[in-house]
Amino acid sequence: MADDTTPPEPARRAAAAPSQRLDAVLFDMDGVVVDTAGLHATAWKRLLDPVLAAAAARTGKEVAPFDKMADYLRHVDGKPRLAGLRALLDARGVTLPEGEPADGPEADTLHGLAARKNAIFHDLLASSEIRRFPGTLRLLRDLRAAGLRLAIFSASRNAARVLDRAGVAGLFDARLDGAEAASLGLPGKPDPAMLLAATGRLGAAPGATAVIEDSQAGVAAAHGGGFAQAIGLDRGGNAEALAEAGAGIVAEDAGELALDAAGRLALRRIATLPEADAAAEAARLAGRRPMVFLDYDGTLSPIVPDPDKALLPGSMRDALATLARTCDVAVITGRDLAQIRRLVDLPGLIYAGSHGFEIAGPEGWGEGLERGTEFLPALDAAEAALRDRLAPIAGTLVERQRFSLAVHYRHAAADDAPRVAGIVREVLAETGSLRAGAGKMVLRIQPDIPWHKGHAVRWLLARAGDRVPVFVGDDVTDEDAFRELAGEGLTLVVRGETDRPTSADLALADTEAVRGFLLALAAALAS
Repeated sequence: MADDTTPPEPARRAAAAPSQRLDAVLFDMDGVVVDTAGLHATAWKRLLDPVLAAAAARTGKEVAPFDKMADYLRHVDGKPRLAGLRALLDARGVTLPEGEPADGPEADTLHGLAARKNAIFHDLLASSEIRRFPGTLRLLRDLRAAGLRLAIFSASRNAARVLDRAGVAGLFDARLDGAEAASLGLPGKPDPAMLLAATGRLGAAPGATAVIEDSQAGVAAAHGGGFAQAIGLDRGGNAEALAEAGAGIVAEDAGELALDAAGRLALRRIATLPEADAAAEAARLAGRRPMVFLDYDGTLSPIVPDPDKALLPGSMRDALATLARTCDVAVITGRDLAQIRRLVDLPGLIYAGSHGFEIAGPEGWGEGLERGTEFLPALDAAEAALRDRLAPIAGTLVERQRFSLAVHYRHAAADDAPRVAGIVREVLAETGSLRAGAGKMVLRIQPDIPWHKGHAVRWLLARAGDRVPVFVGDDVTDEDAFRELAGEGLTLVVRGETDRPTSADLALADTEAVRGFLLALAAALAS
């Protein structure tokens, strides 16, 4: 499907900020600095599904299994293990004895289950790589350079081990974890006691300290503790709940945050991002070995109402050919592989179609990639159902690419938009293996697996060897690559007519500015 639209900005809230500059920033660990939320969610599910199934068999009542997204966010995220257990079991109407703190993992008590969950998590931790969020690392670097004091806190008793495994322990001036909190008798979130204690270790005042959290409980603690800013990171459709908990700003990634002129944290936006100096950036990259990644619609070709008419201007094709003689160039787009190769028509490039689900290089390039082929029957079924059910709604268009679908409704009546969205939800519920993302007058549907442009770029970089990534794009799907590459190489967003929070480094005005940058880079590399 073509990247021919820009989605509306997700629900975010930015409160009016007092004038006091920040002295310090507190970072939650899981889901903010390191990506262990998936490991925790898996550990909770392995622990609780047998417990809930046994409760159903014992009572004769239906008890739903643990949901790794909804239940994790609602009941256990950011809380001490016992508190999370109580919240989840209470929600399911399941009662177990409290037990004693000394209970081992074999005991069917709350304390025993807590010990069992810890053992499961340790097994997962030993066999898993701990991913650090690049956007958070860039923000930490920038805050450190600005002279702010930094602390990390976590309800996890395994925080020290996780931080050491991830190699980020030395980035903070102070740390407070679940084990220390327990020894100090500090209550867990949403009580602000832990956050206040961490602030005290920095010698800072809450009124001059920001808190960055991804859990509702943590945001509520920051809001209730009188901190200067409570900032929520929405890692999974949790924006409204974070805002309701008291987040003055909700971002999708810490890479969207930066200090503003008043010394407060604010969202980086496309409209206010500094314009890239093409010659200066090209000169800076000339002594290195860049690999350039480019979106198509809105980046190489201007946005047009009909995606089939988004043809590549001859001058842009010439610029691409010139650049490809000096470095590796990849076009990465929502369009499918065959279509983008036909539109660009340059044999020496690498092409990644369907947001990176299918990748191929020039002759002799070597390894290609296809992800998600097992989802093709589901996409076929969804396409047929959508064409049938949307046919009575004038102005709708179902566009099929090999690994994705786009439902366009820009030419439909405004009153029909909720009806279109409802039909898409119905079809997705029937397939159970696809997911949708909202765009500007378009709904995008693709396989429900963790793969996007950022993953595709990382895959290509691993195979290219020692390269400095340069990514240029305009679409919201390009933000996945901007986040993945934050603090590494150069990321450029094309302004177009849309404003939204972004993780890109700098901006380019339009497709003509993109062409100028490509020519400047080619000239710098050639010299």
